[in-house]
Amino acid sequence: MIVVAGEALIDLVPHGPGALADLKPALGGGPYNTAVALGRLGSPTAFCSRTSHDAFGEALLDGLRRAGVELSGVQRGPEPTTLAVATVGSGGSASYSFYVDGTADRLFTTPTALPAGTRAVSFGTCSLVLEPGASAYEELMRAAAAQGLFTALDPNIRAGLIPDADAYRARFRGWLPSVTLLKLSEEDAEWLGGTPREWLAAGPSAVVLTRSGDGLTVLTRDGAEYSVPGEKVEVVDTIGAGDTVNAALLHGLSAQDALSARGLAALGPDGWQRLLRFAARAAAITCSRAGAEPPFANELGEL
Repeated sequence: MIVVAGEALIDLVPHGPGALADLKPALGGGPYNTAVALGRLGSPTAFCSRTSHDAFGEALLDGLRRAGVELSGVQRGPEPTTLAVATVGSGGSASYSFYVDGTADRLFTTPTALPAGTRAVSFGTCSLVLEPGASAYEELMRAAAAQGLFTALDPNIRAGLIPDADAYRARFRGWLPSVTLLKLSEEDAEWLGGTPREWLAAGPSAVVLTRSGDGLTVLTRDGAEYSVPGEKVEVVDTIGAGDTVNAALLHGLSAQDALSARGLAALGPDGWQRLLRFAARAAAITCSRAGAEPPFANELGEL
């Protein structure tokens, strides 16, 4: 079982140019997209979050059910669902403004236990920024690491939500001893400061950098570095692409029985390059269609 911990929200995606373009609601949130993508790939997956009883909250849970994601770790509340208004640039990249005050996912509390059979827990995005839930997710991350579970982190920076950038950067560095796999974009890496080698020295066994259409690179604790090119595709938008990479990495590691620091160390150049190519193919499919619509296993072929 792979547990994905973090927010579920509604993306309001523009259909057309300009600030007053029609907005279409879409199921979203980095962790939510990761959980859906894992379910579509066939990995046993559970979601750990807090969602609203409103219509958006029900729709989010329905999306997880359709993907086969287990929901016993989802807390519920009467508060409204978080909204993220997307703006899609000319190259398909998306930026967001958020409506988060008093929303349900912010009030997440640390669970007393994870589902039976949990092997890995994935964290990231807004859930590690917005208090009081952020501290609860952080507590869960540290507890999972202390139990010897594989932990994955994608900070997926949303700078507009971070009131004190230096405080967040310090907090990020404090998470690294509890992280097995760190995945982030080049833009996130630049915003955070530091280097992958510095982050590896602080705890993770591997750091995966996504380089937009140029592909993916992994740097490992033992000094290795491997890269693969991006898959060529006509980009509709990039919404959910990084979340799809998260899911593909976790799914691929599970398939290779490598959800551990030792497993990562044993992958070698062939294992890592096959895994990165698999993740690049998955992300390309997501980019080829509107919104966060990650691929199903039968669209990707073998790892």
